[in-house]
Amino acid sequence: MTARILPGRPNGPVAGIAAGVLGLGVAELIAALARGTSPLLALGDRVIDLTPRWLKEAAVATFGTADKPVLLASVALVTLVLLGVAGALAVRRAALGAAMLLLLGAVDVAALLADRAGKGTMGIVALVIGLVVGITALVLLTRPLRESGGTATEAEAPDGFDRRRFLVAAAAVTAVGAAGGVGAKVVTGRRHPATRVAIPTAVSPAAPLPAGAELRIDGLTPHVTSVDDFYRIDIALLTPRVDVADYRLKIHGLVDNPVELTYEDLVAMPLYERRVTICCVSNEVGGDLIGNASWTGVRIRDVLKRAGVDPSADAVKSKGADGITIGTPLEALTDGRDALLAIAQNGEPLTQEHGFPVRMIVPGLYGYVSATKWLTHLEVTRFDDFRAYWTDRGWSAQGPIKTECRIDLPGDEVMAGERTVAGVAWAQHRGVSKVEVRIDDGPWQPATLATEDSVDTWRQWTFRWDATEGEHRIQARAYDRTGTPQTADEAPPAPDGATGYPTRVVTVG
Repeated sequence: MTARILPGRPNGPVAGIAAGVLGLGVAELIAALARGTSPLLALGDRVIDLTPRWLKEAAVATFGTADKPVLLASVALVTLVLLGVAGALAVRRAALGAAMLLLLGAVDVAALLADRAGKGTMGIVALVIGLVVGITALVLLTRPLRESGGTATEAEAPDGFDRRRFLVAAAAVTAVGAAGGVGAKVVTGRRHPATRVAIPTAVSPAAPLPAGAELRIDGLTPHVTSVDDFYRIDIALLTPRVDVADYRLKIHGLVDNPVELTYEDLVAMPLYERRVTICCVSNEVGGDLIGNASWTGVRIRDVLKRAGVDPSADAVKSKGADGITIGTPLEALTDGRDALLAIAQNGEPLTQEHGFPVRMIVPGLYGYVSATKWLTHLEVTRFDDFRAYWTDRGWSAQGPIKTECRIDLPGDEVMAGERTVAGVAWAQHRGVSKVEVRIDDGPWQPATLATEDSVDTWRQWTFRWDATEGEHRIQARAYDRTGTPQTADEAPPAPDGATGYPTRVVTVG
């Protein structure tokens, strides 16, 4: 008996995926040409916005700075599966497949309507055109499958179903769609080329690094983190590209004189260079979502002074080109600390990934309330009058960084003998006064601190340990300059930063 080949399976899903890729490619290209929001990225952004806090924390803890590529891959995979379902439905009845694509399009329209950057209108127009193209392709690709009845062999198909011809057509449609997606990326890249800008000399350069601040121990975190190694946590699936020529920073709200500054206006103001350690609130105890760099920029208090702040204000709501809003205590921007509108990191212009052309750096506060990247707005306001992106999702409105430390050395397995325990400790804008180490359940013993750079940077520390054979537990704790130690109470990052002692279990052979 002749084996029965079902043209509708898997050919139907193949047709659905091919038609969907074509429709998406067309939509992405038109959106790019029209300077609208990418439909696919809008969907990804909406997924980020609707993801429960616990799941976001799990994603960051599991994937770290790779959480965005993983999310994009997940959205793409789910989309392909649903397109395959649309194709299978279209084999049975064209209207069912078209309805499935329309339903997927409606979901994407909702995402575009909620676009954080406010550019969803042209994205919707592009999506509608893409839907028309995709549905047309789906109907045409699945027509021979419907006519074959979805049950006949290739030889028995009434209209002579030719599977090879079908696959060639599906591949061609997919290739055209993929070309549209690549074209969209090329259009966006040409519109926003990587920009090299000159950074003027700071009127107040960073002080020379004190002798003894960098211990130079293999495996110990360097005092200054390179740009390539600096952590990146944000809500942007696609890094915003902002042209320097078009850049504007608006200072408004409860001010006497609203101000709009160009990039040239900013770099013409007095620039200050400071080393500051910044930390993500999602950093687990002992985690690596923290870094120390040299930042060059304009003092935020100088910019606010130009605008004239209303005495009733107690907050500044900042906004980035990725659409995020962040609320920062006004006091932290005006109390004399080195809060900057940074334009350079480690002596070089900011990279696109780290906020080019302008980002905020505020010592002593977690990034979710202070480190706005791709900065476009500073609105002077009151905490009672607004809710920022993260406070809407259950995080606290104000996020002072807690006193913490991390153990970098030794590794999980070492030989018996004298070994180095080492790490970094931080209590930004308060300063670290000491670090203590405990082996197993023994007494707390003082570690040796590196020379302090400033109260706004972390400090390296070391401890000499006479390691004996067996399994041992090493813990550490830091104290700030007020004499207050980091707490032993264990708490997750939400809602205002993780707490507890960093712990490392080491096997000594």
